[in-house]
Amino acid sequence: SSDGVHPHLLSTTDETSNYNIDEPISQSLLQDSLVEWNLSLKPRRAMYSLPEGVRTDVDPFVLSKEDIQKVTQGIRHDLIGTDHPVLNKAAAYFFEEEGGGKKVRPVMVMLLSRAMDTTNIHTLDSQRRLAQISEMIHTASLFHDDVIDNADTRRNMPTVHKVFGDKMAILAGDYLLARASIYLARLRNVHVVETMSTIIEHLVRGEVMQMKPSEQIEYYLRKNFYKTASLMANSCKSAAILGNQSDDVVNAAYRYGKHLGMAFQLVDDVLDFEETAETMGKPALSDLNSGVATAPVLFAAQRYPEELQHLIQRKFKQTGDIELVMSFIQKSGSLQQTKQLAHVHAELAIDAVMEEFNESIYRDALVHLAYKIVDRTR
Repeated sequence: SSDGVHPHLLSTTDETSNYNIDEPISQSLLQDSLVEWNLSLKPRRAMYSLPEGVRTDVDPFVLSKEDIQKVTQGIRHDLIGTDHPVLNKAAAYFFEEEGGGKKVRPVMVMLLSRAMDTTNIHTLDSQRRLAQISEMIHTASLFHDDVIDNADTRRNMPTVHKVFGDKMAILAGDYLLARASIYLARLRNVHVVETMSTIIEHLVRGEVMQMKPSEQIEYYLRKNFYKTASLMANSCKSAAILGNQSDDVVNAAYRYGKHLGMAFQLVDDVLDFEETAETMGKPALSDLNSGVATAPVLFAAQRYPEELQHLIQRKFKQTGDIELVMSFIQKSGSLQQTKQLAHVHAELAIDAVMEEFNESIYRDALVHLAYKIVDRTR
């Protein structure tokens, strides 16, 4: 038209016009009450004891390598484009190296998408774009977290705020979220927009929860869901929605991502005590030094409440606090307890895909990914 407005943009009958604007869109889908943390469960199988019918020789990272290369290239070329050179360099900081991070989130999304037996190229392109969006939201959260925690290193590199300064790190994180939001809208699926937007709300909730010390393991696990598992759960759920899957498959995808996310963070907690800075890519004991009580500390506090509760409340700030906590962790066997809970969540993730996904090499790769996440060293 002469005024530069496309006629179809003036249409009043778009896909949102049937909704009450105050009601959640995805009401028919899983509503997670976040009350069950599976603390009473024990692993049912030995590590790497595969369910019947699952191939033994599948590597999820090798199988998804081509997809992940496209995801990373897509982020570099399509999603980061600003005419401000410093902002561009800061936003692209973790995407410049091929080996930058494990890319677990896009690996999950792409393996799930292919396990759904998607033959429609357009659907697969949308799911790949979703994987890019998921990794961008994750990376933005790292930029912001590292400023809040005043962290020095990440992935064996200096953190963004150490290289570019606090203000630029915050703005680069905001910029990644903004770019992710634009590309999310272009997927043109209101269910997915709502589901993925929830992740950003959860990241903030989790960060606020972390500011308040608590010796309650349930409080801590809910915080983990908000900070880590929600991104994985809702990205997997969105991949299934984009694939036009049944509610049962959408819910299974969500459960897979949620339980793998919970396992992932619990293993991170253990590695913070067991690994050196070199293997982890960030300083060992960084949680304790930041005043954060993670699962091994909280499980130890269940055994030794009088000795540990006041240390948790004062965020291990006094001389000798960290050494004292370490001795009680050793005595209580809480690292093993944390590993066990991670194993339980990995099994629940595996159950979800075995129940709802047809036999395929991609389904089997999702099973192997669950074990690899629990058995990793970095």
